[in-house]
Amino acid sequence: MSDQVGEHVEASEVRPQAEQPVPAYSWYALGVLVLIYVLNFIDRQILSILANDIKADLGVDDAYLGFLYGTAFAIFYALFGIPLGRLADSWKRVRLMTIGLALWSAMTAFSGLAKNATTLTAARIGVGVGEATASPSAYSLISDWFPARLRATALAIYSSGLYIGGGISLLIGGMIVDGWNNAYPDGGPFDLAGWQVAFIAVGLPGLLLALWVMTLKEPKRGAIDGLESPEDPAPFKGFVAELFTVIPPFTLVGAARRGAGALAINIFVFVFFMTLAVLLTDWLDSGEGMLISAITDQWLLLAIGYYAVFCWATSLRERDPATFSLTWGSPAFLSTILGYGSVAFMAYASAYWTAPYAERVFEIDKGSLGFWIGGPSAVAGFLGVTIGGRVADILFEKHPAGRLFVLLFGLVSPIPVAIWLFTTNDLTTFFILAFFAQLLTSSALGAAAATSQALVLPRMRGTATATFFLATTLVGLALGPYLAGYVSATNDGDLSKGVLSTLWIAPIGLILVLASIKLVPAASASLIERARQAGEPV
Repeated sequence: MSDQVGEHVEASEVRPQAEQPVPAYSWYALGVLVLIYVLNFIDRQILSILANDIKADLGVDDAYLGFLYGTAFAIFYALFGIPLGRLADSWKRVRLMTIGLALWSAMTAFSGLAKNATTLTAARIGVGVGEATASPSAYSLISDWFPARLRATALAIYSSGLYIGGGISLLIGGMIVDGWNNAYPDGGPFDLAGWQVAFIAVGLPGLLLALWVMTLKEPKRGAIDGLESPEDPAPFKGFVAELFTVIPPFTLVGAARRGAGALAINIFVFVFFMTLAVLLTDWLDSGEGMLISAITDQWLLLAIGYYAVFCWATSLRERDPATFSLTWGSPAFLSTILGYGSVAFMAYASAYWTAPYAERVFEIDKGSLGFWIGGPSAVAGFLGVTIGGRVADILFEKHPAGRLFVLLFGLVSPIPVAIWLFTTNDLTTFFILAFFAQLLTSSALGAAAATSQALVLPRMRGTATATFFLATTLVGLALGPYLAGYVSATNDGDLSKGVLSTLWIAPIGLILVLASIKLVPAASASLIERARQAGEPV
């Protein structure tokens, strides 16, 4: 029986499937998930159009703005994504998304009440924790609503919410700030500035959307692949256990439970990352007020993040060797997610700093900026991610590594566009290039996401998604925008030099993607065999 199940999973994940009808409800549910992701990225990306106003009102610099958008959000998004990914593998995913949506929406609205950098950072952390529920749940749900032959397409459509939301955030943010500041040039009701009102305006609708999300039906886990998983009788037991493996200082308790040797290694790794954080702070400390604080927070939080990931990975190896073997123990999986992390490193920096750069260089008002960058950006992102996902599925039918050629395209093709974008002196050319930069970078996401899902078993998809987002956040989001802002802050606010400095990662990404193209076919073909060798009863 297990051999028959294994053959079915290999057929569904490795080779193109026979035609399977997709119920209309799957497409409806996917539409709701897209709305959630749109709001997710409105709440996340609106910081871009508000950056210059926050800088002026709170007295911060570009390094802090990069830290606020990237690291302050990314570390908590990534770390809580791990136990929440585990919960998505064991509990009701619809319920989890509903709770998370309500939390991040409330914290976005709370950002509008911030009067200083500390409060705004705390709110940003809350947004990160709430949003960590979304994609592990959504990726797992989509994989149970759609057959493997359409997953890259479905995941790409879901991921289009990223770009639609990011574009809409510029439109909405620009309109609200300009409208409010024009109506109340000396400060409005409750002494709120335009950027604060924008946060409140985009946060509150999420509380209403959460009521709609509650109505979605939970699909049977793994049924579409012929490997239905029974419900976990104690779903929160694994979630709490996961917290002790990834959230400091509980990580020390988790390590101690595994023995004195594990605790000693854990403490050594903690000291190593903290020492590295101190050295980086000393090296990059320029003695310029806020810059010192931003760098200290940047490297401290990043050190905690990488330490926590080490704790989780070592614990996973002992607790769930099969999942560890198919994720952290798989060169194919790692090269795929880190290859996409390289794309994210450049893409997040460019996407975040495009609007502030245009506002400073071309002196254009926020309303016009939101219209000419936000609207086209939403269209470009939607087209790029959906076309890229569909092409990835078509290529997958022809070759087991076909999807990864789309990832390669998404890594290499945006580079010359980005160089031109951040050096042109013509506003019209800038707007056109911004459209194509978004179009090209967005093409890679569906291919990378679908590949990561295809390299694990159905019960592991939530955890695999959390691991995938570790690469996009701890490599891409936590480093790209900050380093661009840091270079700008240390070069008299030269955002062009800051953003283009992130292109150094492209050769590393190229090596990783080429490695994944070579490794993924064999890893896909041996999926069931490797899972059995690691102790999985399939």
